Amino acid sequence: MLVKWIRCTVVDRRGSSGGSGSGRVARGAGLPGQGGGWSRARPDVVHLFGFWESRAFYDSFMARSHDRLAAAQSGTYKDIQVRLFEHRFDVKVGFQPQFTDADVVRFAHCRVREDRVEHFVLMQEKVWNPAMAGSPGMLRGVFGEAPGQEFLVLSMWNSVAEHGKYRTDRVERLGLRAQTEADVAAIGGDVIAIEPSWTV
Repeated sequence: MLVKWIRCTVVDRRGSSGGSGSGRVARGAGLPGQGGGWSRARPDVVHLFGFWESRAFYDSFMARSHDRLAAAQSGTYKDIQVRLFEHRFDVKVGFQPQFTDADVVRFAHCRVREDRVEHFVLMQEKVWNPAMAGSPGMLRGVFGEAPGQEFLVLSMWNSVAEHGKYRTDRVERLGLRAQTEADVAAIGGDVIAIEPSWTV
């Protein structure tokens, strides 16, 4: 599975239907699901996540439909950034790209030191994943990798309150146990309020 992350700044909120225009992509044709919403920290920033069954399906969409959809959104956004990640494993067993039962999505975007990649992946699997999977309110998630020691950790939560409890009660302690500071050269992320109308 291929995970596409789109981030952009919206300049015309009324005219925007998902930042890049891909909010109107039809489900199927290799796209089992897509969703996203507005940053809770920066109200003008949109994050969208699309899940493609394979690179071939994604390339076909880009060649045939993307430009037409993006043209319909022209002028409504700026500063678009796009990243592609290959699925490595689920954060909670049985990941499905569904957004309808989620209230918020949390993601971390990590650039990992080259000599620490193996340790970082192991800690994701053995420390972070079990902690998230066992947290009340955590629905599902995915861990993806891109070239250049770049990783995406995405988790869906049924409420901002439940995610807040996990963040307050466990993140610092888990980070120390996983030696995250030693592994990661740079880390960013956001918490996103789901926009139901963008869910595919």
